[in-house]
Amino acid sequence: MQELLHEIGQCTICSKHLQFGPRPVVSGHPESKIVIIGQAPGTKVHNSGIPWDDASGKQLRKWLNVSNEDFYDETKFAIVPMGFCYPGKGKSGDLPPRPECAPQWHQPLFDFMPNLELIILIGMYAQKYYLKKEAKKTLTETVANYTEYLPKYFVLPHPSPRNRFWLTKNSWFEAEVIPMLKNKVAEIIS
Repeated sequence: MQELLHEIGQCTICSKHLQFGPRPVVSGHPESKIVIIGQAPGTKVHNSGIPWDDASGKQLRKWLNVSNEDFYDETKFAIVPMGFCYPGKGKSGDLPPRPECAPQWHQPLFDFMPNLELIILIGMYAQKYYLKKEAKKTLTETVANYTEYLPKYFVLPHPSPRNRFWLTKNSWFEAEVIPMLKNKVAEIIS
């Protein structure tokens, strides 16, 4: 698996589309039990090279109810975003993840992780890619029906501070979904 991660680290398949050049941010281990599939690194993560090393990551760890130590323990969590490199800025936030990464690298990575028990799909890009026709028309509807995707997938909105309005408007998420997520994660990593 280290050879594959090294190969990914050298990847340039979409470099001509990247404003700041390639810097793949991905992690995993043959013992990983949970994989987190988000969108793509933001500028802070692009600069640090540490996945979820930003306000969104802090919120995500809170939702999962895990310490930084557990979160960055690759035998517990693999972090395999839809796009491994920062895609650049768009008109209203970051550009979508580059479409080359998931088809090129996800399955080869997962083939090295036979102990995966849960795949956490964060945001619409990951949900549409993995759930295909099973995804609902909106992210809200998909997340509201999260039990339909268990035990394999757990669907979440993006934990970005920009989603405060969504969280306020959908108070059922933190009241009902987060406790279930915390229990599921604790069960798997304990």
